[in-house]
Amino acid sequence: MRRIVAIVMARALEAAGVTLALATLVFFALRLLPGDPAALVLGDQASSAERASLRAKLHLDEPLMLQYARFIGGLLTLDIGDSVRRPGIGAIHRVAEAIGPTAALAGLAVAMGAVIGVAAAALGAGPWLGARRVIVDRVATAVAATPLLAFAPVLTYALAARYRLVPLPGDPDAGALGLLFASGLLSLPLAANVARVSRAALAEVARGQFLSVARAKGASFVRVVFLHALPAATGPIVTVIGTQLGSLLGGAVVLERLFERRGLGTLILEAYASRDLPVLEAAVVVSGVLFVVAAQAASAVHAVLDPRVRR
Repeated sequence: MRRIVAIVMARALEAAGVTLALATLVFFALRLLPGDPAALVLGDQASSAERASLRAKLHLDEPLMLQYARFIGGLLTLDIGDSVRRPGIGAIHRVAEAIGPTAALAGLAVAMGAVIGVAAAALGAGPWLGARRVIVDRVATAVAATPLLAFAPVLTYALAARYRLVPLPGDPDAGALGLLFASGLLSLPLAANVARVSRAALAEVARGQFLSVARAKGASFVRVVFLHALPAATGPIVTVIGTQLGSLLGGAVVLERLFERRGLGTLILEAYASRDLPVLEAAVVVSGVLFVVAAQAASAVHAVLDPRVRR
């Protein structure tokens, strides 16, 4: 137990360090690049007084290191100032409003991708498939290698526009079914990667004597795979899900923009287009935090599940 607690604490410290490095990079990238941030926000037609007022509001007239300390302190207290484009509304508040739809989209996609991928891997491990196991592997490889933008519009046109089997994901009235369809599209690349890794993990576990004993006792194929083999192969599956979360968040940004869905991705693009620096900083840092926390959590779960990692 002490070793597990130590691993979890180490993962938490790593996540904090990576988050600090990301926040630092975001801060200096937006201030050290050529150009006046105030001019970028207000445009070339703004007067000197307007620019000076905005610089004071954003604390751009202070020494750089004082700005940095204020920025880090604001992240710790969840207050880095108001949105430039929507005065009176905090930047963190706008990000918090956008996290909900993105979390629902990505969370459902993770669940669907994990279930579909593991089911496909278990199907590929079936003793009755013979040469057709290769088809499962090839389909998973093809889907994993296909960009989301290549098949999402095609499937949306076919299923939502032409045959009207599902609502358009961007329709405000689409409700839960629209969310389910959008999450299904987002889950396909993850499911393909999970299927490939799960297939390899199950093939490795299949050499274990405990499975031979289970089969000798008359256990069914379903019982052998899901009750005995899958728990032993959980580590690599959890790891691949954690490592794919970055791509999943990127795919969520693409889908939100493609279907005009509310979410963190749409907010980032809107903040960039309108030069809303506080919102842009907060949204980028929060996106990075979500990825870092998810990846470190997956790594910690793998260490807890697999004793070999704890050595």
